[in-house]
Amino acid sequence: MIFVNDKMQSDYVYELVAKTGEDFHPDFQPELTPKQMLALGIFGGKYLNDCIKEFPEDWYQGARLSTAHKDISQNYFSVDASQPLSEWKRKGWIHPQDPRGWFQWYCRYYMGRRTGDEDLRQIKRWKAFRRHAGAVRKYCEPFDHSCRKKQRQALLHWAYDSRNI
Repeated sequence: MIFVNDKMQSDYVYELVAKTGEDFHPDFQPELTPKQMLALGIFGGKYLNDCIKEFPEDWYQGARLSTAHKDISQNYFSVDASQPLSEWKRKGWIHPQDPRGWFQWYCRYYMGRRTGDEDLRQIKRWKAFRRHAGAVRKYCEPFDHSCRKKQRQALLHWAYDSRNI
């Protein structure tokens, strides 16, 4: 059992029912692990900073984090590719079990939590985000990381490795 008490969630408990990093839904094949994403630099380094006790310590070794505030220089492509949480809430993308959004869901899913319909909803959202990789392929020369940097950074936020496009 995992017990969660952080700035955005208190008295939340979940169970790990799958092995870490295994037994994923067949439609969900992320290209990056949460540890890899944190090391590359996502969300301006200001994501899950107060949740360190919830996830494996090694995820934070080499992670590009910012202690004070969102720092875009911590992002792999050094651009801001995030909408504010208030916008995610306004659009109904936030589920109460994961008040920080998709990446929090993914971290917990990767650890082995499974939540049925919510997993399917998040996997559907992840699959839909793949369209941004198509735009990068269409409009950019292969491996030109200066092309469509915001889309490339956003893809990293969704566990797509845009460095390979």
